[in-house]
Amino acid sequence: MKTKTLRRDKVSVITLGCSKNLVDSEVLMKQLEHGGYDVRHDTWSRGRNIVIINTCGFIERAKEESIQTILRFAEAKSKGKIEKLYVTGCLSQRYKDNLEAEIPEVDAYFGTADLPRLLKTLRVDYRHELVGERLLSTPAHYAYLKISEGCNRTCSFCAIPLMRGKHVSRPIDELVQEARALAARGVKELILIAQELTYYGLDIYKKRRLADLLRALNEVEGIAWLRLHYAYPAQFPPELPDVINKYDKICKYLDIPLQHASDKILAAMRRNITRAETEKLIRDIRRRVPGIALRTTMLVGFPGETPEDFQTLRHFVEEMRFDRLGVFTYSHEEHTRAHTLPDDVPPEVKEERAAELMDIQEEISSELNARKVGSVCRVLVDRKEGNYYIGRTEHDSPEVDNEVLISASNVYLRTGDFTDVRITGAESFDLYAEVLQH
Repeated sequence: MKTKTLRRDKVSVITLGCSKNLVDSEVLMKQLEHGGYDVRHDTWSRGRNIVIINTCGFIERAKEESIQTILRFAEAKSKGKIEKLYVTGCLSQRYKDNLEAEIPEVDAYFGTADLPRLLKTLRVDYRHELVGERLLSTPAHYAYLKISEGCNRTCSFCAIPLMRGKHVSRPIDELVQEARALAARGVKELILIAQELTYYGLDIYKKRRLADLLRALNEVEGIAWLRLHYAYPAQFPPELPDVINKYDKICKYLDIPLQHASDKILAAMRRNITRAETEKLIRDIRRRVPGIALRTTMLVGFPGETPEDFQTLRHFVEEMRFDRLGVFTYSHEEHTRAHTLPDDVPPEVKEERAAELMDIQEEISSELNARKVGSVCRVLVDRKEGNYYIGRTEHDSPEVDNEVLISASNVYLRTGDFTDVRITGAESFDLYAEVLQH
């Protein structure tokens, strides 16, 4: 006599947006796995009967991508290809009522702090003992470490506080515990992320303690690289450059979004810093951390940005010669302070200005990379593609920065291993290298 077996629900978690969303998805997946679900990330096939979309709502393009993804899976549900569809994350936090009215095919919408409620809907108990545990979606040798949630800054263009709330730091001992657990699983690089790193500790310790956190993480065995993302330039912790310079595990790398260089625009953005103060900070960091790679982000097309304001920004980028640079066009976000201003820079002008800055950066990057030919550096191998192993130096973050291509024709390398290479060639955003023979 055959016995009837219960089918195990299979969940696909689709993540849109930033690395902070990715960490949220990894936490969700771990909880679901302990609840008995078969969980996969960013993949869907007919065998997956439940889809959870973790959305982004930061700027217009991100919102459009999130909505299109929801609509695609809503159609799949209407055709019987999936049984349940849930939406969570920033877009859902911000526009839940609108989404419920306009896309009713979704079974339920959840905000950024609704993990227990989402799990309850799926009949899974939220397990506090799993705090800090995740199903990693990154390659096994690196992981993101979210040190805080939310933001207390008052940038006039930014909707993040509307979706993520006020800054909440995680305790140092909790982060160290998570780092040790990740190291035990083979993680060698931790990328520290937050809406704003430098504010870390003010809420729970009553003083900035990013430097103390780095010292504690530096002691975790198995972790070889610590990388810093998203450091706000105003009220920059004065001790941070010395800490970066002192410890070999801390990559000589800093992501410090500056947004603009015109004092008028910086004031309208409520960035609490001037161009002169920014230049002083950049020069101080470079002096105190020789060889550091600086990544920044610029925002063009902010309300009231004149051709003269843009030229100020353009000259600033040419003068500062950042190692890495990204550019966003301004998105007119409701309920932000800047939304009360006229969105008076035409879309085509925004795009032209963004392209012009990236052309300048491509030339700078090409020149900086050419200088590296003949030098020796340590590389972390991320993957193999075709005839090349793809790696990164300490000056490069995954997905967004330069890569080092190593010919696989006469050498064998393992993903997740470090190797010493000599740079043999350079392009604008890539380097070529050969493994040093021992």
